[in-house]
Amino acid sequence: MRLFPKFTLLALTVVSLLISLGSNGINAYLLGILISIGINIILASSLNLVNGYTGQFSLGHAGFMAVGAYTAASVSVFLGPRVLPQLGGSDSLFATSIIFVIALIAGGLLAAIAGLVVGVPSLRLKGDYLAIVTLGFGEIIRVILQNTSAVGGARGFTGIPSYTNFFWTFALAGLTVYVVTSMVHSTAGRAFLAVHDDEIAAEAIGINTTKYKVIAFVFGAFFAGIAGGLYGHFIQYLNPDGFGFVKSIEIVVMVILGGMGNAVGVIIAAVLLSILPAVLREIPPLSFDFSIGGLQIKSVVVLSDYIMILYSLVIIVLMLARPQGLFTLRRPAKA
Repeated sequence: MRLFPKFTLLALTVVSLLISLGSNGINAYLLGILISIGINIILASSLNLVNGYTGQFSLGHAGFMAVGAYTAASVSVFLGPRVLPQLGGSDSLFATSIIFVIALIAGGLLAAIAGLVVGVPSLRLKGDYLAIVTLGFGEIIRVILQNTSAVGGARGFTGIPSYTNFFWTFALAGLTVYVVTSMVHSTAGRAFLAVHDDEIAAEAIGINTTKYKVIAFVFGAFFAGIAGGLYGHFIQYLNPDGFGFVKSIEIVVMVILGGMGNAVGVIIAAVLLSILPAVLREIPPLSFDFSIGGLQIKSVVVLSDYIMILYSLVIIVLMLARPQGLFTLRRPAKA
């Protein structure tokens, strides 16, 4: 298991390089699905650090993603035109790569700072209370962005350059999995698991539970910000409504489906739930024609319109049948 982080980082980096070399032959629709898979791996793996390994329950991951997305986009849009000419112009791969890296780091760092600001006071709470606080944070971020005209406000942020590709997406996905899994197998990771298993017992043996919960929260927020930067530089348009409660639930479902604290399972769930909306869109509308008491009723159901109902049913079924997650073969042993 200790080889898993290094293998994942190497495998995803090599795959991203190979696929990026031949990405010109991939149609835009398939490209979008594959990029969304990589971004969702980053989001699910980073939330797994908080919800899975540390045992907290955050519903504000979309808020951190929004902070990273808007920050990275602002760096590219406002700072890029001033710096690019000095580095070789917008046609230079080296120049655009430098700007993109700066934008992603800025987005990740600002999201991490937001995670620290939220985490220090709120992570003294537990369970439902923590979920409510983080949900409130996500909504605050969304409303602030809706009323900030500098980044488009409710109209959305446009004019973002297209920098995201296979290489950046899957190399950063591999880096995220590597860092998260390495942390779990470090001394700090032992503290994360101790907090997850029994917070009172962890405090009794001298572990500063708030400190380690904040560390997990900050790292999770950082990678959510990176994912937001990749997302913004791929679709080239940001709207605050895209980072609401529904987006947070999508990420939470990936962690629950894969099995909280199960790195491989969460990656598989992120892949499946990234493909699912595309599959549902390909299913033709279902027509129902029946009569009740002489009243003729006709209805057309488009399955892709009910994706959130499907997510909710998945959570209910998993909590009843397999609370340890669909891809967890056995329950984690208690310390």
